[in-house]
Amino acid sequence: MYVLRILGVLLVIAVGFCFLAHVLTGERRYLDYAGRLLKYGLVFALILFGLLFLERAFLIPV
Repeated sequence: MYVLRILGVLLVIAVGFCFLAHVLTGERRYLDYAGRLLKYGLVFALILFGLLFLERAFLIPV
């Protein structure tokens, strides 16, 4: 779980850096890269939360 938290923080830092690079340079590619990072990060998070939900849903009480 710590690894996922570290990856989340790194994702936020990378997206922030891309937005800052776009503001400083005005190049559109940094904004596109930030959008792709954000999109894939959200997809990964939704898959992870779905798996956690399924794990809880199919847990058979004893």
